[in-house]
Amino acid sequence: MSTRHKASATPSPEKGSEARSTASVRPGAPRRAARPGVLASAAAPVTVVALVCIWQLVCSLGLVPSFLLPSPVAVVQALVGDWQLLAGHAVTSLAEAALGLGAGIALGFGAAVVMDRFELVYRAFYPLVVLTQTIPTVAIAPLLVLWFGYGMLPKVVLIVVSTFFPITVGLLDGFRSVDPDVIDLMRSMGASRAQIMRHAKLPASLPHFFSGLKISAAYAIVGAVIAEWLGGFSGLGVYMTRVRSAYAFDKMFAVILLISALSLVLMRVVEVVRRAAMPWERPERARRDR
Repeated sequence: MSTRHKASATPSPEKGSEARSTASVRPGAPRRAARPGVLASAAAPVTVVALVCIWQLVCSLGLVPSFLLPSPVAVVQALVGDWQLLAGHAVTSLAEAALGLGAGIALGFGAAVVMDRFELVYRAFYPLVVLTQTIPTVAIAPLLVLWFGYGMLPKVVLIVVSTFFPITVGLLDGFRSVDPDVIDLMRSMGASRAQIMRHAKLPASLPHFFSGLKISAAYAIVGAVIAEWLGGFSGLGVYMTRVRSAYAFDKMFAVILLISALSLVLMRVVEVVRRAAMPWERPERARRDR
């Protein structure tokens, strides 16, 4: 056999690799391993279910008295039994959280823009912004109730104090993460400060902003409940103080469960808004999940 015939009879490495790749993805072929994204998404629900089962088992065996730790079944029964009352209080807390979070976002955005624009303002006020987070909210709440009464205003002010810090810091980090060469290039092309902010700094700050917004969304519900502990006429915090005085710990756990669920819902809403505002992240996330 000639050399030419031998070369044609011998399969090339490229063709062999193509054949193997085609065979590996042929229809009906079993997958060797599950996708990491599927395992990661299933890990949290499985963990929660396992913890609830352990909790129910501990209560069923009588290892802990029921007046100290009610069972999950008793907590769900209390949640269903007082649902109408809890829903009315939840509306008040959500309204306070929405107003405080909106005001915190506006204040944090304005503060971040001003401190990014003026270095003197940044050096003068950034330490004060950090200082506001060193004071416990439980210590501020009685003063706000004393100053502004028992209405909605002190709750909103406390939520603003709790939420504007993550927004401000996140936006500042995003503004300052822009490559200076990009800003110099835009200035050399005649771009104004507003155009640099719109086309360079704002897109770069969106990941930092939404990360801070997730934290602020969770703080908003918690801040509303803490403020309602110390004074108010309705709200989940007011409901908690009443059932605590009655030693109804099943209802206490029920309202805690509701507060956690509301915080998770708000964080999920932030994630949905993030995906809508940052569509360029979808291809990158799809590549990571492969």
